[in-house]
Amino acid sequence: MKRREFLESLQVAAAIPLAAGSAMAAQPPSSEKVNEPRSFERTKETQRGDMRFRPLGKTGEEVSIIGLGGHHIGRQKEEKESIEIVRAAIDAGINFMDNCWDYHDGGSEVRMGHALQDGYRKKVLLMTKIDGRTKKAATEQIDQSLKRLQTDMIDLIQYHEIIRLEDPDRTFAEGGAHEAVIAAQKAGKIRFIGFTGHKDPMVHLRMVQVAATHHFRFDAVQMPLNVMDAHFRSFEKQVLPELIEQGIGVLGMKSMGDGLILKSKTATAIECLRYAMSLPTSTVITGIDSMKILQQDLDLVKNFKPLTETESADLLARTAGAAAEGRFEGFKTTNGFDGTAKNPEWLGEADKGPG
Repeated sequence: MKRREFLESLQVAAAIPLAAGSAMAAQPPSSEKVNEPRSFERTKETQRGDMRFRPLGKTGEEVSIIGLGGHHIGRQKEEKESIEIVRAAIDAGINFMDNCWDYHDGGSEVRMGHALQDGYRKKVLLMTKIDGRTKKAATEQIDQSLKRLQTDMIDLIQYHEIIRLEDPDRTFAEGGAHEAVIAAQKAGKIRFIGFTGHKDPMVHLRMVQVAATHHFRFDAVQMPLNVMDAHFRSFEKQVLPELIEQGIGVLGMKSMGDGLILKSKTATAIECLRYAMSLPTSTVITGIDSMKILQQDLDLVKNFKPLTETESADLLARTAGAAAEGRFEGFKTTNGFDGTAKNPEWLGEADKGPG
C-alpha cells in the first residue's frame, strides 16, 4: 500500500464509529484460518539458544524479541539489584536495552551504565531517549546520557514523547533537536535515530511525514501496541502498516498499558505480551523489575508461538468493551504519563522555540 492510499484509508476509517470498528475486530475469522498464525505475523526471526531475534528495520542489526524497559531498572531500592537484573537478562540473550535521559532524574541511565561494565556493553544494542526540542537542549542531553551510560557511543537515540502535533515541527525546525542529533551521529556519538510517543497515532504519522519532507527516514519508532490499542486510537492499525512499508524498526511498548490493562481483568500478562510479540515488531519493550518477572518473560520467549486467528479474535472480543474510550490506556487520554508536560523546561527554550 502506498502512502497516499494508506492516508486515504485512514480518512475512511475515521468515519466509521468506534463501536462498529470494535465489533468488526471481534468477529471470528473464517474456519479456513482458525489454526493459522495471525496474518500480521510475517516477521523474519532467528533463534540462538532460547532467545529469538528479529531485524531492527533496515539497520542490519538483530534485536531480541523482548527488550528490557529502562524505567523499571530505576525502581529497585538498591542499585545492586538493578545491576543483577540487567546482567541476568543479557546473559539470557536479551540484547535490547531501553532507557531515557529523564527516567528517575537520570538514575536509570546511571544504573544502566554501571550494569554494562565488565564487558556487558558490547553484548547489547543500547537505546536512550532525549526530551530536548532545541539544538542546545538536545546537545546537552545527549552528552549527559553518554556520561551516565559510561559509553562513547549510543546505538539508538530517540526523540522522546512526540505527543503534540507541533513536536515534529520543533524537532526539524532550524535550530531544532534534529540538528544536534545529526551532528552527534556524524561525530560517532550515536548510530541510529528514532522517536517515541504514546498519545495519538496521527502525531506519529505526522512525525514520519515531516521527516520525509526533510529527506530523512527514521531507523526505529516506538509506540503502544496492546490488546486494547487495537480498539481505540490504534497505533497497530494506523501506524504499523506505514512503518512496515518503509522498513522502519517497530519497537512495541505498553503491552500491558503500564499495568492498567491487567486491572481490567480481561487479559493476563502472558496474553498481553504474546499479543504484542505476535505483531511484526522488532522487539517488545517490557518492564522487568524482579528476577521472577524476568524468568516469566524468558519462559514465554522460549515457548513462544504467534497467536492464531482464533486466539487473537478471542482476546479482541474479551477486551473490546473495556477498551472503549481508552479507560485503560490513560497514556492516550490523560497527561498523567506525559513527563514533558509536567517539566516543559526539559524541552529547552519552550517560550522562544528553536533558533
